[in-house]
Amino acid sequence: MSTVEQIEAAIRSLPAGERDRLVKNLPKLFPELDGDAAWDRIIHDGRPRPAFSRLLDAAAEDPAKYPETTDDEFKSRS
Repeated sequence: MSTVEQIEAAIRSLPAGERDRLVKNLPKLFPELDGDAAWDRIIHDGRPRPAFSRLLDAAAEDPAKYPETTDDEFKSRS
């Protein structure tokens, strides 16, 4: 059994309250899970994205075609 499998088994054996506590602390243990860190990586990624750049240019030219998304729209898709 690998170390990862041992860790997974240990997590599965935790009581629900301890698993909840672990979930809340995961971004501290794994900074790559932090949403802000993920967005920072995306924002500072220097690789060219021609299709995305075209979309952003189109949105800048005619913003009415690309209305803002609301929180309610995200909630209705969950």
